[in-house]
Amino acid sequence: MLTLVAGGVVFPGLFLLSKNTLQRLPQLRWEEADAVIVSARLVSSVQAVMASTAGYIVSTSCKHIIDDQHWLSSAYTQFAVPYFIYDIYAMFLCHWHKHQVKGHGGDEGEARAPGSTWAVARGYLHKEFLMVLHHAVMVLVCFPLSVVWRQGKGDYFLGCLLMAEVSTPFVCLGKILIQYKQQHTLLHKVNGALMLLSFLCCRVLLFPYLYWAYGRHAGLPLLAVPLALPAHVNLGAALLLAPQLYWFFLICRGACRLFWPRSSPPPSPAPARE
Repeated sequence: MLTLVAGGVVFPGLFLLSKNTLQRLPQLRWEEADAVIVSARLVSSVQAVMASTAGYIVSTSCKHIIDDQHWLSSAYTQFAVPYFIYDIYAMFLCHWHKHQVKGHGGDEGEARAPGSTWAVARGYLHKEFLMVLHHAVMVLVCFPLSVVWRQGKGDYFLGCLLMAEVSTPFVCLGKILIQYKQQHTLLHKVNGALMLLSFLCCRVLLFPYLYWAYGRHAGLPLLAVPLALPAHVNLGAALLLAPQLYWFFLICRGACRLFWPRSSPPPSPAPARE
């Protein structure tokens, strides 16, 4: 219970601290929209580093992949639950401020039309539906399963799943660079390559690796592992892998546009003046 409360304090508290610092430091004095967006990405990156570190410690400490336990697996799982709830709201704040910056929200002194907040919320859910669904599943399904259903088994696999967050800081930095029109910089290209590689290894290839690790433990070839596991385990892995494949497709499409941009068509000749 204390770890749940700690997570509920740390992540929103870090967001508010970062936001207020960016807005109030005399050397910075950022606008609220910029401070909110960058602070949200910063908190996501901090959580990713913490999760990846915890996952590495757990997975390297468990020599027996089924029976060995590490206290950090259950402790960090509980600590991270409030993050997913907070992040749903933080993503909405980012969407809200982007909406305002684009000029759809009216001037600050102008009364907004009734229902405008609901319209922004609907746009947010439409744009970020998969991410919101992912976070909701983490809280409502994966957390109870990891605490109750596992019964202390499989900490090694949970540690490996936590290390999927390795790619998140690169994703966050990429979004910040795009937000501030820095796609042409070398930093953006290097970050894009690291994001693609880390996402492939830590989120897509992670699932075949977990099947291979179990097969090595059970003395089964890789292709025989799905047949040896209960159907609900395969279904759960497939449901977790599906959004990763979709997001990886989007990253690959963005990488193609970044490294092999389409040449812009030559400008049409100006009409002759009379």
